[in-house]
Amino acid sequence: MEAYTYQPQRVCSKQIDFSLDEQGRLHGVKFFGGCPGNLLAIGKLVEGKDAAEIANVLRGNDCGGRGTSCADQLSIAIDAALAKRTA
Repeated sequence: MEAYTYQPQRVCSKQIDFSLDEQGRLHGVKFFGGCPGNLLAIGKLVEGKDAAEIANVLRGNDCGGRGTSCADQLSIAIDAALAKRTA
């Protein structure tokens, strides 16, 4: 299992931590800062799910007209982690 840390941009959350297992499934998604209830729920909903599928579902989600959201930032973090694994 590989651990990743991402610094989100233009959102309330300041850091996203997560791990990917050998099959590309998400584990331990944790947001630091932001809306605690919503972000805890996202972590629970995505636990053990295929990372690429979750990134596709969350990509483009907007919060308050910012053009992004914590969920969208998670999709960006997942994309970067998956790209790093194949590089």
